[in-house]
Amino acid sequence: MNQYEGKRAVITGGTSGIGLATAQLLVDGGARVLVTGRTPASLEKARAALGPRAIVEASDAVSGIDALVERAAAEFGAVDLLVLNAGATVTSTVDDTSEADYDALFELNTKAPFFTLQKFLPLLPDGSAVVLTTSVSNTKGIAATSVYSATKAALRSLTRTFARELIDRGIRVNAVSPGPVDTGILQRTMSPDAAREFLDQVKASNPMQRFGLPEEVAKAILFLGFDATYTTGTELLVDGGASDL
Repeated sequence: MNQYEGKRAVITGGTSGIGLATAQLLVDGGARVLVTGRTPASLEKARAALGPRAIVEASDAVSGIDALVERAAAEFGAVDLLVLNAGATVTSTVDDTSEADYDALFELNTKAPFFTLQKFLPLLPDGSAVVLTTSVSNTKGIAATSVYSATKAALRSLTRTFARELIDRGIRVNAVSPGPVDTGILQRTMSPDAAREFLDQVKASNPMQRFGLPEEVAKAILFLGFDATYTTGTELLVDGGASDL
């Protein structure tokens, strides 16, 4: 099925987890995709999974914005869907959070998406769409996630203001808000035992009693990107009922 034939998409943080699952659906549907990542292992995994229809670019989401825009312009000319998915998490209490961790997380999770969108605007034509990845933590008081949650709440706010500012240009801006999806990010930032304990707690508290799949979030991203043509400024929950039940 070639439902995305002729479409051009850029996905930051697209070499693993939700970003990779979104890229895979796009490639399978006939789109051309440019994805970014940082670690050699994830870059190689993405190249193997996505094949020749995808461009897999080693790029730092904070410092590599200009180069990414130049590559997208050279390869695609214009972009139909921009997915701002790159991000990280830091789990620490208020007592244990350093100023350096605070600044680094806001720079990656909030500042980088802001300026990535800003610099991609010349490539976004009438009818294009932007999707930002937020989190259910932006409305919930989850212990040891204060800075991460604040960065995602900021993205939720930016989604609204971006949508209002860009509506006259024909650019829709929405957010997808994943609940517990075990993409491996916690295992890269916590000890194995701490990650396992945290994930078990999250799973047990979820109304569906399970984690979501990256593909389930990817389908929501593509719905917002291409099918939800009368929707802008909203946040779509993909969280097993965690926010509402």
